[in-house]
Amino acid sequence: MAVTTDIRPTTVESPVPPQDLSGIVGHRFIYTYANGWQYEMYVKNASTIDYRIHTGHVGGRWVKDQKVDLVRLTEGVYKVSWTEPTGTSVSVNVVPAERVLHGVIFFPHWIKEHGERTVLFQSDHLDEMRAYRDAGPTYPIFEVPEFAHITLFEYVGEDDESVVAIAPGDLPEGWSDRTN
Repeated sequence: MAVTTDIRPTTVESPVPPQDLSGIVGHRFIYTYANGWQYEMYVKNASTIDYRIHTGHVGGRWVKDQKVDLVRLTEGVYKVSWTEPTGTSVSVNVVPAERVLHGVIFFPHWIKEHGERTVLFQSDHLDEMRAYRDAGPTYPIFEVPEFAHITLFEYVGEDDESVVAIAPGDLPEGWSDRTN
């Protein structure tokens, strides 16, 4: 295993190691979890993602301008984490060179019971999602920890509003089955 020279232990004085995010920012990737759920993420910039859910518990859902915490853990290994207006929290570790990803989704109980309420373009329904979240129930949390295989990983550029511009169901048939 190669030793990376630009990763240093963190300290109080230097709590964050160098952050070269060029290996993930501006990239779109499609991945399928071991449970069969297929997702697509576009890392629009260092603090924002757009995504579509092609299949799974909330397949058909899509989101633009989700604020995230994006870090490089070490060379070629990234973590993307966020909390949605629905109350769902997500943390995804991405290793593009290995075409592997591990994600943990923490769905509030109301989504386990009524996931169909979120199958829409979330960005147009933020107040509605917050109202569902506040009404709950939150617990027990529905945790979904899964490995995924990245089937498509491509650079499409930063801050491109056309990358995720339509619902998953409006894409041409087979669109999300592309590989590279």
